Amino acid sequence: MAPKKPASTLPPASSIPANTAKPNQAVSSAAGQPTKPQNKPTSSTTSTSTSTSSIKNTSDAQQIAIGVWNNYVDRTPQRTKLLDAFLLFLVTVGVLQFVYCVIAGNFPFNAFLAGFSATVGQFVLTASLRIQTNPENKSDFEGLSHERAFADYVFGSLILHFFCVNFIN
Repeated sequence: MAPKKPASTLPPASSIPANTAKPNQAVSSAAGQPTKPQNKPTSSTTSTSTSTSSIKNTSDAQQIAIGVWNNYVDRTPQRTKLLDAFLLFLVTVGVLQFVYCVIAGNFPFNAFLAGFSATVGQFVLTASLRIQTNPENKSDFEGLSHERAFADYVFGSLILHFFCVNFIN
């Protein structure tokens, strides 16, 4: 813990420039608890500034989303986009399986577990393939060709689905 400086080393309040002082400082009560700021804006200015800032935040969020989408469309290779579409399909299938289990029941529970496990496992394998074949990650996977990554993906998928089919009975 740093030693406390004596009060005599602090500059006097009159030497602090006015533009660096905080206008809305809280005043402490006798119990040592901070109280509300002294300067309160009127309610009409508060509601107007809140609605204006929420409109500004919404348009900023839209501009960010559009910028991200345009960057994705322009800079992402077609092979990676195909893998992303398959990942989106797997997420949709997983959500539909879960919703079906909640609505219709889970009588053959091992069938639900096998199907859901296959979906999640395939998602993980596909995400791994996407990472390994992404041109931006080439430095991380220098000794691994795209063909080898795809062969590992197919082999892992076969093993995954073999276990899932055996789990169903």
